[in-house]
Amino acid sequence: MKEFVISEAKAETAILVGLITGQQDEAKTNEYLDELEFLATTAGARTVKRFTQKVGGPSSVTYVGSGKLEEIRQYIKMCEDAYDEAMEHREDFESEADMPQPIGMVIFDDELSAKQIRNIEKELKVKILDRTSLILDIFAMRAQTAEAKAQVELAQHRYMLPRLQRLWTHLERQGGGSGGGGGKGSVGLRGPGETQLEMDRRIILHRITLLKQRLTEIDKQKTTQRKNRGRLIRVALVGYTNVGKSTLMNLLSKSEVFAENKLFATLDTTVRKVTIENLPFLLADTVGFIRKLPSDLVESFKSTLDEVREADLLVHVVDISHPDFEDQIRVVEQTLSELGCSETPSMVVFNKIDAYTWTPQEEDDLTEPTKENVSLEELKKTWMAKMHGDCLFISARQKENIEELRTTLYDKVRELHVQKYPYNDFLYTIEEN
Repeated sequence: MKEFVISEAKAETAILVGLITGQQDEAKTNEYLDELEFLATTAGARTVKRFTQKVGGPSSVTYVGSGKLEEIRQYIKMCEDAYDEAMEHREDFESEADMPQPIGMVIFDDELSAKQIRNIEKELKVKILDRTSLILDIFAMRAQTAEAKAQVELAQHRYMLPRLQRLWTHLERQGGGSGGGGGKGSVGLRGPGETQLEMDRRIILHRITLLKQRLTEIDKQKTTQRKNRGRLIRVALVGYTNVGKSTLMNLLSKSEVFAENKLFATLDTTVRKVTIENLPFLLADTVGFIRKLPSDLVESFKSTLDEVREADLLVHVVDISHPDFEDQIRVVEQTLSELGCSETPSMVVFNKIDAYTWTPQEEDDLTEPTKENVSLEELKKTWMAKMHGDCLFISARQKENIEELRTTLYDKVRELHVQKYPYNDFLYTIEEN
């Protein structure tokens, strides 16, 4: 008899749900769901199905319409039935991984209110996550330093605070008390749910206060550290998540910053001293940005992003192989504007040119060419050509055009150094060499 192998750890099975609206067409929704699937994979989940609905906007009650919610419920039930049947005939499978799996969670592409989560959970009876809670989970997994852990915990508590009520819906309001009548103004009708809710609210508010105090102390220490770095130009790598900032950091600084093909591989800002032709400067690798980044995270990570705000030069790294890189550029520019960095000198580095793919358009095809039909050389002749020396094309992984990047960085850092520290003797030493 064949032995059935049970795997020790398996990825939780997930469904993704998104909306097609007047502000977000089907193509854009699919791009967002692609990113949501990447987020789910990063968090350790396995996506098996997507559901989309074309509506004017999200339902305030259940996000999607009742018909679509029922369709999702039926699919979850079908998967559960298939799993139960497979368990009865488990000898037909090599291992548990080969069996159909029940749905463990449903992930929604937008932030859900406490009311929406409560209603959806009641209907689907599985774990419900939204984009924000998924990102917070990933941040919690990635946080390494005391600062990052405190920032993530602060963001989690801020997210949880308005959603506390749904955690205590299983505790019914109990009658009794002195009146026993149960009228609106009756005394003694404060049920355990309300009491526990108030207690948890006080605990979370207290914890938020402590975390803010801790982050303020850490920020003071960081500010002191930054002041002690001497007269060196500060360069910050910024960009969308997973565009290759950490790989580029390792290449330029010859360090070993953690880099991985997953979203938010880097949470903690890493600063290294880099020297190009005897010209030293500080290079910072920062947390990546993302569309629909939770406001609580932006608020919590403000101290980490001080390296961006205090930088003399921003190197905006872009993944040119991504089909929606122009939208990613807009997201990063908007986030930088919110941080007050719009006027900071910057340059754009288009990374991953080795991964750029295109299909030539047929001669008799009269439709408007898309990004998929444009070669890299043709792409460079578009709006990018107007950026002159502020635009470079590289491959950090394959080390293509890195010397050109080093030369450009040297020129820009040297120019900034002369402007900021005109009487610094160290530049004269460079001239003599």
